[in-house]
Amino acid sequence: MVLAFVATCWKNMFRFHIHVSGRPLYTNARQLLDVVYLKGESSCGLFLEALKQVLPEEQPAGFSFPDHWWDPEVREECQNTFCQTLLTQRPSLVSTLQHCVDGALEALLTSAHFTSADCEGIRLPLRTPSQQARCLLDHVRAKGEAAAKFLLEYIQQGEESGSILNKKTQTFQKKLRSSLSAQSCFLSTYGGTSHMSLDDIYTDGQLELAEACPDVHGPIGLKDITGEVGMINEEADTVLVSGEAGSGKSTLLQRLHLLWAREAALLEYLLLFPFSCRRLNTELSELSFKELLFQHCCWPDRDQDEIFDFIQDHPHLILFTFDGLDELKQSFSDEHRLCCPTQRAPVHVLLFNLIQGSLLKGVRKVVTSRPSAVTPVLKKNLCKEVLLKGFSPSGIDCFVRKHHSDPTVAAKVLQSLHTNTTLLGLCHSPVLCWIVSCCHKELLGCGEGSPQTITDVYLTIVEHFFQHHSPLRSTGKISWHREYLDPVLRLGQLAFKGIVSTCYIFSDKDLDPCAITKEDLSLGFLIQSKDLSVFRSKCYEFLHVTMQCFFAAVYVVVSKDLDRSTIPKLFELKNLKETSLRTACFSACLLYQQVDECSLDKDATAVETPNLQMTATFASGLLSQRHRSLWLHCCPATAIDRKTRQVSKCLSKGMQKHFKSIPQPVAGEKKSMHAMPGFVWLIKCIYEMQECSIAKDAMSKLEVDHLKLTYCNIGPVECTALAFVLQHLNNPVGLQLDNNTVGDVGVEQLLPCMHICHSLYLRNNNITDEGIHKLIAKSIQCDNFHKIALFNNRLTDACTQDFSLLLKTKQDFISLRLGNNNITAEGAKQLAEGLRVNKSLKFLGLWGNSIGDAGAEALASALEGNTTLVWLSLVGNGIGSAGACALSKVVKNNVSLEELWLTENCITRMGVECLIEALQHNANVKSIWLRNNDLCLEEVEEMAQRESRLLF
Repeated sequence: MVLAFVATCWKNMFRFHIHVSGRPLYTNARQLLDVVYLKGESSCGLFLEALKQVLPEEQPAGFSFPDHWWDPEVREECQNTFCQTLLTQRPSLVSTLQHCVDGALEALLTSAHFTSADCEGIRLPLRTPSQQARCLLDHVRAKGEAAAKFLLEYIQQGEESGSILNKKTQTFQKKLRSSLSAQSCFLSTYGGTSHMSLDDIYTDGQLELAEACPDVHGPIGLKDITGEVGMINEEADTVLVSGEAGSGKSTLLQRLHLLWAREAALLEYLLLFPFSCRRLNTELSELSFKELLFQHCCWPDRDQDEIFDFIQDHPHLILFTFDGLDELKQSFSDEHRLCCPTQRAPVHVLLFNLIQGSLLKGVRKVVTSRPSAVTPVLKKNLCKEVLLKGFSPSGIDCFVRKHHSDPTVAAKVLQSLHTNTTLLGLCHSPVLCWIVSCCHKELLGCGEGSPQTITDVYLTIVEHFFQHHSPLRSTGKISWHREYLDPVLRLGQLAFKGIVSTCYIFSDKDLDPCAITKEDLSLGFLIQSKDLSVFRSKCYEFLHVTMQCFFAAVYVVVSKDLDRSTIPKLFELKNLKETSLRTACFSACLLYQQVDECSLDKDATAVETPNLQMTATFASGLLSQRHRSLWLHCCPATAIDRKTRQVSKCLSKGMQKHFKSIPQPVAGEKKSMHAMPGFVWLIKCIYEMQECSIAKDAMSKLEVDHLKLTYCNIGPVECTALAFVLQHLNNPVGLQLDNNTVGDVGVEQLLPCMHICHSLYLRNNNITDEGIHKLIAKSIQCDNFHKIALFNNRLTDACTQDFSLLLKTKQDFISLRLGNNNITAEGAKQLAEGLRVNKSLKFLGLWGNSIGDAGAEALASALEGNTTLVWLSLVGNGIGSAGACALSKVVKNNVSLEELWLTENCITRMGVECLIEALQHNANVKSIWLRNNDLCLEEVEEMAQRESRLLF
């Protein structure tokens, strides 16, 4: 009826577009409403009048509108909502969206406005692009205002970017996006042997800012890498993403590339150019910046000059990524300045000038590197540094479930991992998590023979590859060392040559001096490099740089050709190339790479250190008592014994060098050791050897009261090694591990050395109540343990029961600091139960929690008669005057209290008056801090004059 009436009014213009035979009436009704709305206000009025005339008298109430609906201001306000905009601008939005539906869906998915099911429903193959766009708009409207706003901002950002591009550059942009999408859609790290879709396998790692940022607490997201968050140098353009080998740096960049290619992220950058420093190493000729840009990324089909001019004119719209700065042959240097983009220079000079901004200032650069290769010279050219710290516990769970399509298998793998915390700790490194997922049948359920070290894991994956290559030939763990010894040695020789000369990509000609055969290549350890931009013959690389280090270590252990000084120089990390030049195999390697002998001495730089250290670590593990029998069939026992003694001597000598560097303490202070570069590496080497005698010998010479390992990339793996070595200390030590990634698994790995710790500092380590429960259960049994600091973790009220038990049990416990966690009044009440009984605590820090007045009152009740507490911090806890009045009783009656911190609370004059009155009865209290409370300036000045111990 309505349709007939309206159609008569509009002279049948739309009747046949809406009244489709066979279509449900409710679909026709929706289509009618959409058409009417799009025709404007007058049509809507006509439609409502039509409704009034055709509907029965008993129904109009359901369609009535309040009087204020026709108020112009109300109508304007309603029409300005984002969902309304999607309706009013629908034709133009459909026209825009039909060209970028995939990008919009990816952006909505990433921002959590859409689910995967939403995206799949819109991407149905039977729909045309315009139909997908319309369906997308309908879904967004159904999601509400937030989703509508996000989509409109996404479209606006894309239109603003597109308006700057000319047609030629737009064509190049499409080609660049297409190229990057093709290169990034499958996982390229770990050799990409499984051909896994990046969408299916990608798992977020833990990203944190290297420098403390007041506006950021905890992890950051992918979008924050290039954003303004955490900027420390506004003049610089380079972001550094640093992380250990296998932490997922390359995969992270690959994910960013794919998101940009799909227009799902980094929309502020119109062009993105990815570079691999590993591949830049193979570029021997001098290039101009323009040649570097197009030859190593994406070559424009035409109009190179115009596109290059656009890049120079709009540098702030361009993004470069450089993967693996630590793999360049040269260390970062700012000695050679270059500002002309057409002047030719060695590739590393171009790269360094891009990073420091001399060349093409304003282009944003994202560079990845291992921390040990980051020099002070490089750091001063960074706008910020982001730390990639591998997988969190939930990340491990996510990766394993993605890796195994069978949920039953994934659940079994995860169950086995959680019963083997040492192996679980190793899985915090993504590359090791991948290995464990690939080799779960060999690695899990081994009982006492389960892997304990990184060397164990890599021996297992090598066995796994050989088993899959020829399952009938190899049935035992020892047999592959005999059957495949020759190919292992050939691969090891190539790997070692590459590590020494900073070479990670090998040509066909490079394989000849090591006699690498097609059969060797078929084993799968050495794969064809996916270098799509260099026009040359096939190139090869190891599955992962850690795999190259492993094979290099096998060569060091087994080869009879190496100089006797190789192992000492490997552990000293210097002059190794000089040693190599005296051997026939090395001279061949260095000649085919056309490396100048004179430059070798000059370029023995820090960039080589990470892979040399890793090779030395594997060599330590391979020469351990548990693995040395593997090599006796191919290497005389005397030679193995000699190499083992060399490694042991190197480790002992290295530790002594560190201990001798410890300065004498200032008079009145205790002796502390700050970890020097390489200390944690030596600890890990000792652990890989699994020799208690070496650990005992090393620790017998360490005499310090505090061992400081802050900002040292200490994760669960390092915690396992530390506990293995530190448990042999002669005297108790304070262990400071602030600002690392210890986590709950790392805490559990530290338990074996808790008996030798008198204090433990674990600020900012992503620790939860679960880790604390295990830590306290162990600490109660340790006579030496007296102090703990756990600022900036993820603790809640659940952990306070454990701390209450600690306070009740250990009557010699001195310091408990739990600042900036998630403890509420209930947690404070639990702590109060322990404080009532404890007769030793001197320092209690609860700043930055949420205990409120109720929590303050509970603590005050427990501490009123206390005779030991010296310092109490309740800063930023939402405490008002009621809590302050309760604490005034502590101030009045506690004879030991010297400092009370109540800054950044909600205390009013009434609460301060109570504190002033209490201070008159206790001369021992030195200060009460009250800055940033609910006091006006006049009140502050008056009360400060009345009581000098109040600090505002």
